[in-house]
Amino acid sequence: MTDEIILQETRWGGRYVLRVGGDEAELTFVREPGGVMRINHTEAPPAFRGQGVAARLVARAVADARAAGVKVAPSCSYAAAQFGKHPEWADLLAG
Repeated sequence: MTDEIILQETRWGGRYVLRVGGDEAELTFVREPGGVMRINHTEAPPAFRGQGVAARLVARAVADARAAGVKVAPSCSYAAAQFGKHPEWADLLAG
């Protein structure tokens, strides 16, 4: 498996992608007013499950949000669960 997570951005949001062969895991987000990144979807195909791929995608999005000085609103249940496991990210939660 490659370690490269690719960020594909648009004006309104984007997605983080990790590809292996013909499979890809992704995390999608939208940009909201006030400097908020809303994580709205995280998915890993069955071939990637149990390998921490989705968690890596969330961690990368969080790191990029921190570097950009934006807050995160995890509306995806998986991303929200990851925030619950990482209290060190609490300062990034959009209120």
